[in-house]
Amino acid sequence: PPPPDPPTPQHSSAASDVYKRQALIPARSGSKRVPDKNIRPLAGHPLMAYSIAAAVQSRIFKAVIVSTDSQHYADIAEHYGAEVPFLRPAQIAGDTSPDIEWVEHTLGQLCNDGQDYEYFSILRPTSPFRLPETIQRACKEFLAAEGVDSLRAVEKCQQHPGKMWVVRGNRMMPLLPMGPAQQPWHSSQYPSLPEVYVQNASLEIARTRVVFEDKTIAGNVLMPFFTKGSEGFDVNSEYDWQLAEDMVQKGEAALPEVTQPSYV
Repeated sequence: PPPPDPPTPQHSSAASDVYKRQALIPARSGSKRVPDKNIRPLAGHPLMAYSIAAAVQSRIFKAVIVSTDSQHYADIAEHYGAEVPFLRPAQIAGDTSPDIEWVEHTLGQLCNDGQDYEYFSILRPTSPFRLPETIQRACKEFLAAEGVDSLRAVEKCQQHPGKMWVVRGNRMMPLLPMGPAQQPWHSSQYPSLPEVYVQNASLEIARTRVVFEDKTIAGNVLMPFFTKGSEGFDVNSEYDWQLAEDMVQKGEAALPEVTQPSYV
């Protein structure tokens, strides 16, 4: 039978484009700095619930798929409305496994099952303050651009690489030695340094072909997506977690609305 009609996107993208896009949410179970951070409760729900909710409520994806190596994580993901059609093999779920491994595995398995998508978006659970509107804005910018392979969320760096050093024994040298000799970057005030942006974990959008043709998740031509406020906040340490809880409690950051009852 033909598939059901997709939901109408809230932005100007054609409804038919929904069939071409999928959200991929990576949620492996072996986190060391914050154990089980992807399912750790934040404001009453597991952390991954907010990325699933944002993806579903953005109404721009045909499928919202969680890639995990844990059946327990899979059960939680399905409770909150995501699909987990298969588990990620343990050999590509380690703390040093590159993204290209699980992305290629996921897209390859889906393709073998007859699910072929033109674009994919990576939405990492560690960015709980990414809202549906954030995803919609990024998708709109990506679809409006020409000749790009991917879009990646960035923000202006707080610690400038012009003030970073590489240490060798008891000697060190500037990481970026390109500054003027008369006024090297490491001895300059931040406002006088060239603007540098750092990627954050909020989101990435890419054409599926770059995974199979170039064996990367980004391709060769990337465009920036400038996150605003807490959209790019990333939870990667206990300090980050405490800060996230504090931001929620004080109303300094908004979480996507989760309509399902809390997973027990």
